[in-house]
This record gives sequence, C-alpha cells and structure tokens, in this order.
Amino acid sequence: MANKHTIILMQTSQNRATRTFMDYESISQAMDGICGLYERKLKELNPAIRNITYDIADLYNFIDGLADMSALVYDHSIQGYLPYDREWIKQRTFHHLKKLAH
Repeated sequence: MANKHTIILMQTSQNRATRTFMDYESISQAMDGICGLYERKLKELNPAIRNITYDIADLYNFIDGLADMSALVYDHSIQGYLPYDREWIKQRTFHHLKKLAH
C-alpha cells in the first residue's frame, strides 16, 4: 500500500469553483498532505499562537467540514485508480498519525 500514487480530490465549500486536487507518490504522503492542510488552516486562524496542537477529533471535524473529499489510489493489479471515501481517509489519517507517534 505504501508506494501507491494517490490523488486527493476535495471541495472546500458548496461553491464548485473550490474543487481542487493534490497528488502524492504514496498514501502516507497523501495523509501527511491532509494533516499539513489542516495545520496551515489552524495557523491561518490562530496567527498569534506559536505551537498549535490538535487531536484526531479536530482533524475529523475539519475533514467532515469540507463539502467533499475523496481519494483515488493507483492499483497496479488493475492498472487504474480505486476510489475511496471520506471515512477511508479518516481511518488512514488516524493510522498514519498513530504510526508517527510511536
């Protein structure tokens, strides 16, 4: 699962113009990217705070607060991308952060 090209599709608001994507060389890098996106948003909202902390529930609320978020993960066996939903992304970010903590 580690080296599978991953595309994160997201829409930040109901406005279709906010649709965008980010692509990564692996699922792990994609989860880092989502966490980084949230961390940048936190810094933007709290510019005076130097060390911002958050827990998994905060990250989940951020992901759930987006109008849409999904992932496309390349599967070599079918030579194509498999779609994954927001719940899968939340599970993967949890496992990713858990691994980083140990």
